Parts: sequence; C-alpha cells; structure tokens
Amino acid sequence: MLRSTLVLLAALAAPALAQTTSTWEIDPAHSSIQFGVRHLMISTVKGKFPKFTATAVADEKEPTRAVVEASIDTASIDTGEAKRDEHLRSPDFFDTEHHPTVSFRSTKVEDVGGGSYRLTGDLTIKDVTKPVTLDLEYLGTISSPWGDQRAGFSATTEVSRKEWGLEWNVALEAGGVVVGDKVRLSIDAEAILQK
Repeated sequence: MLRSTLVLLAALAAPALAQTTSTWEIDPAHSSIQFGVRHLMISTVKGKFPKFTATAVADEKEPTRAVVEASIDTASIDTGEAKRDEHLRSPDFFDTEHHPTVSFRSTKVEDVGGGSYRLTGDLTIKDVTKPVTLDLEYLGTISSPWGDQRAGFSATTEVSRKEWGLEWNVALEAGGVVVGDKVRLSIDAEAILQK
C-alpha cells in the first residue's frame, strides 16, 4: 500500500516538476568562446572557437539546479594565423582528426549573490576529463523583437593546458617557454528559450 501511494505521488508530482523547467539553446551568432595564452612569456595571443553548441535545462524556481552541456568543434579554432591554427589542430595540441570536439557538462551550480554564480563541470579534451569551475554572471532575460525569450550570460575561468595533455612547448635560451601553460577562457552567451 505504501509503495503504491509513493508511486502515485511521484506520478502526480512529475508534471508539476516538468512545468518548472525550461530548455535554452545558445545562439552562436550572438555568442563567443575565446581564449588567451602567453607567448614568449611577454605577450598574450588570443583566439576563438567559432563553431559550438550548448544547451541549458533550467529550473525556474531554483537556478542552482540548472544543467549545462556544451560541445566545441576543435577544428574551428581561429587565432588569425593559418600556420599557427594548423599546428593547434595537430597531435601536438588538439589532434582534431582523432578528437573533433571538446565537451563540457555541468555538475554543480552555486549562487554567490548579485546575479553571480560558480558553474562547476567536467571538461573533456582529448579523452581526458577534469573538473573546472567558471565564474558566471547572469546578464538578464528579455523578449526579443523576433518574438522569443533570450537570456545573457558571461563566464570566465583559467585552466592549465597540461592537465589535458596539451604539453607541447619549446624552451627559450633566456629562460621560460614559447607557450604559457595557463589558458584564460572567456565565454559570452546569448541563449534562446525553446518552445
């Protein structure tokens, strides 16, 4: 009797729970994924990944229950220099032939107040999965002129590329290396509510 009652309560609760969630898909035309890394220890080279997808399933009553998934096309890497991009696609770095995507799936969202959050998840590069935490800022939601609902976010983090096996480098005679280990990631996202 107790078991059947619990099953009935769960069945009745399911539609109510479903109504509080919404699915958002990133709009690549109004979003960007960029990175910066030190070159020769004295300057920063910046680049971007123009091809990516991302989806968030959000709980309207409890934002910290959101689940975010993203996939980046590694072959789309663009630093504005063709030879460098070709090297970054090679086995020395992303090995895009064998590892065409970088993926991310969130595992935790923490509300730190004032529209700011910490988004933690698993980042997979070249079959290596490590946790990362991004500082996320919610920029608001608006009804667009095209009749849909849109939400804006920005996120940043810094990672060590060596943790994912991206270890290629050349030592400099004066000390230091050609490519820095720390990579600064910056994401600007505009997401569209799916109907």
